[in-house]
Amino acid sequence: MSEHADPVEIAKALIRCRSVTPAEGGALEYLGARLNRAGFEVHQQKFTSPGTPDVENLFAKIGGGKPHLVFAGHTDVVPPGNESSWSHPPFAGEIADGNLFGRGATDMKGAIAAFAAAALDFTAKGKPKGTISFLITGDEEGPAVNGTVKLLQWAKVYGEKFDHAIVGEPTSVKRVGDTIKTGRRGSLSATLTVFGQQGHVAYPDRAQNPMRPLIAMLEALTGKPFDKGTKEFQRSNLEVTSVESGSAVFNVIPEEAKARFNIRFNDKHTIASLKKTIEKRLKSAAKSARYRLDYEPPSESYLTRRGPFVDLVVKAVAEIGVKAVLSTSGGTSDARFIKNYCPVIDLGLVGNTMHQIDEHVPVEDLQRLCAIYRKILQRYFDSPPA
Repeated sequence: MSEHADPVEIAKALIRCRSVTPAEGGALEYLGARLNRAGFEVHQQKFTSPGTPDVENLFAKIGGGKPHLVFAGHTDVVPPGNESSWSHPPFAGEIADGNLFGRGATDMKGAIAAFAAAALDFTAKGKPKGTISFLITGDEEGPAVNGTVKLLQWAKVYGEKFDHAIVGEPTSVKRVGDTIKTGRRGSLSATLTVFGQQGHVAYPDRAQNPMRPLIAMLEALTGKPFDKGTKEFQRSNLEVTSVESGSAVFNVIPEEAKARFNIRFNDKHTIASLKKTIEKRLKSAAKSARYRLDYEPPSESYLTRRGPFVDLVVKAVAEIGVKAVLSTSGGTSDARFIKNYCPVIDLGLVGNTMHQIDEHVPVEDLQRLCAIYRKILQRYFDSPPA
């Protein structure tokens, strides 16, 4: 009997690729070659868009037809910061005291390695009765323009139809598998600019201070809750992240003032309905003040409701002795794009050290996550969820 594919060795190889967004760094090349040798059909796709860097992406599959389970993730990583501050080089993939160190160890080369090892084991004796695929981008930590969105569109044109998806973002809190993200709040960011008239602070009658209406408008946005939350989601929350006027002195009333804010919202709202609420509050508080509101690209909230697929994943986690909690907390992931194609969940490693100096993952956690993914594959293709 052949030995199991080793998720630790795959993770080490991926970490040694300096794939800081948007550089591919050899990570997709390595993963594609490893999967190709095992019989996967591999496609590397480069997508471009004006004003954003070109990005390499990978789609690989084995088998054909339904059911089709896709694993999604990213090999790009955030910069390591001051590399001399690391106790182990960020791109060396070194193991010390039972931990694998390196940028991307938890977010999320470790999860890619765990699923790759699980898929290699599962298909070692033959193709699945259906399809297993990988949808891997190099753009998740960047602008997310030339990555998952375009790779999904390409796959659709190519004829791929996904039934269910798992994103390997680090969702676990204390033990691998203890938290499954079945949804995410939406995100809406905007810049509010209020216009006034510059003047000397000693002669306020000759000026118009934009800070006064700006403060009132921010109070209108933050003073009243948007909702009380739902059974699956915590209440929507708006945070002001910066206020500025551009004035560096004490004796000049500024010409304009700006504030930036972000709201994470639940499924009681859509982007359109939330914008209406925001604009109504601002208009009421602004009175006669002149202002402009500029939105950043938003993302809708989503929820994959409890059903056969989620139950299957929960039972697979239980097989290794962990009780999984379903959650919609935290930030966004590329699942926000995948949910337009099929039901999707996030399930990955414990993320306590992601984006930090000395990011690392216990070797035992990599093996545990790989075992969970193996259980999911076995259950999924033995008794496909409706």
